[in-house]
Amino acid sequence: MSSPLLKRELGVFGATLMGLGSIVGTGVFVSIGMAADIAGQGVIVAVGVAALVAVCNGLNSAQLAANYPVSGGTYEYGYKYLNPWLGFTAGWMFLLAKTASAATAALGFAGYFLSAVGVADRTYLILTALIALATLTLIVLTGIRRSNIANTATVSVTLLSLTVFIAAGLPEVRWEMPTLQHDSSIGSILHATALMFVAYTGYGRIATMSEEVREPRKTIPKAIIFTLVLTMVLYVAVAIVVAGAGSVDKLSLKTGAAAAPLEVLARSFPTPGVSQLLAVGAITAMLGVLLNLILGLSRVWLAMGRRLDMPRVLARLNPSGTTPYVAVVFVEITIALLILVGDVKTTWSFSAFSVLIYYAITNAAALQLTSAERLYPQWLAWVGLGSCLFLAFWVERQIWLTGLALIAVGLIWRAIVRQSQRK
Repeated sequence: MSSPLLKRELGVFGATLMGLGSIVGTGVFVSIGMAADIAGQGVIVAVGVAALVAVCNGLNSAQLAANYPVSGGTYEYGYKYLNPWLGFTAGWMFLLAKTASAATAALGFAGYFLSAVGVADRTYLILTALIALATLTLIVLTGIRRSNIANTATVSVTLLSLTVFIAAGLPEVRWEMPTLQHDSSIGSILHATALMFVAYTGYGRIATMSEEVREPRKTIPKAIIFTLVLTMVLYVAVAIVVAGAGSVDKLSLKTGAAAAPLEVLARSFPTPGVSQLLAVGAITAMLGVLLNLILGLSRVWLAMGRRLDMPRVLARLNPSGTTPYVAVVFVEITIALLILVGDVKTTWSFSAFSVLIYYAITNAAALQLTSAERLYPQWLAWVGLGSCLFLAFWVERQIWLTGLALIAVGLIWRAIVRQSQRK
């Protein structure tokens, strides 16, 4: 008996907003700050190069999802087009990276929210994060339609706040040719590029949830392209304001855990109310990211449960067929555990390595598409594969060594599970 499928309820607009909700959050409010701290004004170069890599990966994700529109993203593509071991590796890396990112988003929301309401006592940080997680989990359990409504609301507020930030910051930009400061060497820019790449990868949520998209062969490519174009314009504009205003240092995470780095920069703008609006945007951004990560993670657990790489109970759907409710609750529990020990810098760097490996497998799968299935030139897959593998090892050594060790742990787990099933 085959597993029941989820209902298709998302169009181009809804799928694009899901992608934006997954991208426009930690990418703007955390990653640009970390990249600027590493590469100085070279962050503009990092934003641009990361965008080019993201375009290759996004188009390859789009054509894979259009041809094979099921929940699970590259986990499923690896199985279908490569081999089960690479498919499992993709799913495993996605789960590790995004669970940690979700915990970071929850803690980020809590920090911004407490700062906005004037609560200086950090003892409420974890409790606030857990309450946000529980609330969004309840929304996800009601199904994709209500989740989409909540996502639209949070994305709208976030985009409004960033648009005001850019409009207020552009007059402060000094248009002289910038002198690269900090350690703007090739190595530091590549390191920053790896971190910035993660800030674009929310478009993968569209592919991960392709089982719930109407007319996937038409809708998914359009939604991913729209998402990437809008994100690139937004990131480049923010990076120009940051570097052009000569305040790269203000974006560093060293500004403190209680404030959004962009908010610190906005305080220097003469336009009143910008920093306050940006604080609200940061709050909604983190909520949007957390909501979309719960959705994406639960769909990958669902897919792995269907293939028995994880317990079959994770593949259960609610009676209406709109939500993998066991997987959603399990995701909530794992994120809650990581909230207790989360660290922003380590989490983001680990996410960078994990996601780059994940998309390397995506591009490898895209190379296997037939000419009839292919929507875009094959060289895009080669460029995406090479750039992902190259950038993955520009993060800190201990991060990629830990990542390789966890890949080995996952593969051992799969071998044990498969062996037990044969007995």
